[in-house]
Amino acid sequence: MKLTDRVAIVTGGSQGIGQAVCMRLAAEGALVIPVASKELQRAGAVADRIKHAGGRAVGEVADVTQPAELRALVARVLASFKKIDILVNCAGVFVPTPAGEHTDENVDRMIAVNLKGTFSAIDAVVPFMKAQRSGKIISVASVAGFMGVGGYAMYCATKAGIVMMTRALACELARHDINVNAVAPGNTATPMNKNIRTEEAFKPTLEGMAARTPSGRTYSTPEEMAAMVAFLASGEARCMHGTTVLMDEGFSAGL
Repeated sequence: MKLTDRVAIVTGGSQGIGQAVCMRLAAEGALVIPVASKELQRAGAVADRIKHAGGRAVGEVADVTQPAELRALVARVLASFKKIDILVNCAGVFVPTPAGEHTDENVDRMIAVNLKGTFSAIDAVVPFMKAQRSGKIISVASVAGFMGVGGYAMYCATKAGIVMMTRALACELARHDINVNAVAPGNTATPMNKNIRTEEAFKPTLEGMAARTPSGRTYSTPEEMAAMVAFLASGEARCMHGTTVLMDEGFSAGL
């Protein structure tokens, strides 16, 4: 119960890593606000799971591509609970953008959600965290922010942007007793990559991934990512500022 009485907002909290983060933070004693992009019932379903397990949660909705919606979300949370101790940025999209074959919509969407959405959520909570002189901000980057993945140039670019954003914001906010860090998952079993894990057409891709994964575990679990997020959100990570923790089964370490 490292996070007793903390209030945590988790964008992208309705599925995958975000949902696992919500469950773990609640298990550590936090009051959790899972945030879905459009459908409140999806966030509400996660909140119901938390409450069924004995935790505290309230589902919310906000589109991270709309800064005004994020500011309104923060205002609602503050009105209800008087504080925000933790922000976890899990909202993200993952689509291919091969050069010469992509759609402009996919490029714009990834920049808007992965990069600008992360910054906008941080921008919305920072004034309050500065005023209370405390806060934990954790963003989800990716191993793709540290190594190139053919066909996914814009995804790699947005995740590398989160890594550098984390470092720059740490330099800016550490003096206000706000810790800004990130987690960079490797291949993690979520709905976002279910097709790669299950469809016959992706079998060669899956075999190639397995061959270059040193640990022998091609996919980590969302719960393992959530455990690191919980650590970074706790007082035990007080000395950590601007760090991105790679959790990729050794995938990026080398051939």
